[in-house]
Amino acid sequence: MKRIGFVGLGNMGLPMSKNFVKNGNYRVLGYDLNENAERLLQEVGGGISPSIAEVVENSEVVFTSLPSTKAVEDVYLGDDGIVENSHPDMILVDTSTVAPEMNQKIAEAADLKGIGFLAAPVSGGVIGAENQTLTVMVGGSKAVYEKVLPTLKVLGENIFHVDEQVDSGTTVKLINNLLIGFYTAGVSEALHIANKKNIDLDDLFSMLNVSYGQSRIFERNYKSFISKSDYNPGFTLKLLLKDLGFAMEVAEQEALDLPISRALFDRYQEVVTAGYGDKDMAYLYEIVREKKWK
Repeated sequence: MKRIGFVGLGNMGLPMSKNFVKNGNYRVLGYDLNENAERLLQEVGGGISPSIAEVVENSEVVFTSLPSTKAVEDVYLGDDGIVENSHPDMILVDTSTVAPEMNQKIAEAADLKGIGFLAAPVSGGVIGAENQTLTVMVGGSKAVYEKVLPTLKVLGENIFHVDEQVDSGTTVKLINNLLIGFYTAGVSEALHIANKKNIDLDDLFSMLNVSYGQSRIFERNYKSFISKSDYNPGFTLKLLLKDLGFAMEVAEQEALDLPISRALFDRYQEVVTAGYGDKDMAYLYEIVREKKWK
């Protein structure tokens, strides 16, 4: 059985690590600061370690799913982190969405120790993680990618090696989430028009779902959240803002003029600053409807 380590058992990391356990071909050792998350992994047959160092020591492949660039830096490059405790021939796979510069920094540190590192952000949300239907966008060595590909296939249906450049998968993920930001704002404002004209939103969804106005974000936001008036977060507004911010940083580094994207980022920043950051991104519809979008 291949030995898998998994650091970060949050909304995405927990279902991904569970899927390795349920596959039956992997022995999984997890670590998280949240003891309840660790308990949930144990309930399906996973193991828990008291330290990152022990996870690394007992794993052939280590996956991470972490909420911020700082968390990724600490976990990988800290004094008691993954790279410091790694051993030859192991592979590290980060599924987090972070600044591209962090992908490069970790790759350089891993290379100095002769370790394979892939930056492999995922798309599909919690539902995709639970159902093993994630899209995985991988940047890094093609040879390392091919070694770990059977393992990646446990996580999702659509696995792409973007380029040997380690941050290439992250760039694709940031483009993806920039579009999500547009779609979410567009759905929110379009439904506001429908409300004002007394158009039934279920009927509207049925019609647009077979028209060019259809999108996966429209389906996701409306069917799972807006129609139920339930905004228990799958992907929060503050996480979307984080990723939009990374996209804006890339644009600045490349001297790209993206005025519409910049305006969108500023709007989301206002919403998060106003205290709505922990709501699911679909809650933007309620903000528009209640005239809190200024």
